Amino acid sequence: MQMKRFGWMLLAVGLFLAACAPNNVKEEQDWEKYFAEYKVEGTFMLFNNSQGVFKVYNLDRAKKRFQPASTFKIFNSLVGLHTGVIKDTSMVIRWDSVTRQFPAWNQDLSMAQAFKESAVPYFQEVARRIGQPTMQLWLDSIKYGNMKISRLDTFWLDNSLLISPDEELGFVKKLYFDQLPFAKTTMKTVRDVMLMEKTPKYELSYKTGWDYNDVKKLGWVVGWIEENRHPTFFVLNIETEDPKVDIPKVRMAILRSILTDAGYFKGEM
Repeated sequence: MQMKRFGWMLLAVGLFLAACAPNNVKEEQDWEKYFAEYKVEGTFMLFNNSQGVFKVYNLDRAKKRFQPASTFKIFNSLVGLHTGVIKDTSMVIRWDSVTRQFPAWNQDLSMAQAFKESAVPYFQEVARRIGQPTMQLWLDSIKYGNMKISRLDTFWLDNSLLISPDEELGFVKKLYFDQLPFAKTTMKTVRDVMLMEKTPKYELSYKTGWDYNDVKKLGWVVGWIEENRHPTFFVLNIETEDPKVDIPKVRMAILRSILTDAGYFKGEM
């Protein structure tokens, strides 16, 4: 089984790298300073689609699979909308009256609100309504990570489902270009809820992820930045054993630092 998974990892990164000319793939060791600043391990992948330029820091880690955590809300939203489980972004799921550590989760939420707040309970209920056979069908069809489901409402959080940064990058690239097997209206709806910043110079679309177990903390940011209608896709993956590290703060700081370093946010790309 491990050999099979390793084969999928090599295939994933091989397929993505094959789409880039070899002389356009560059390992950016200089980006290590942004991870060192916060004392975290990690990888960053950046693909400028219009230029065909692919840059990566820590390629070995980019091939390794991790739990997707809340980045799975992208996939969950696509399947929910496609199947009608989510009628539209205004569809409300009532709060179950269980008080959780994030106050924003402790209320009735629409799909759009739940996505922005990364509300796990909302999307757990979406998964339950989708059902395991349908969820498995779509995982297999898209070949999302290792495609493994354990418990239906936790499998993307309990290290059953695993996906590599490289696979995440390929997934969001297909979403942007309507290359997934969903209706174009469905994919546009998900792209719309992923839009987090819009200025005259750029649009920044992403989904974060965070695993905060007792041993290691894992953080993700997956998405794209668009300037002059030219998208550049990115994946940030970080990890630390230090319980004091503020993952939500650090992941955004590293993302913005690297994108700034690479020349973004100016409206010139």
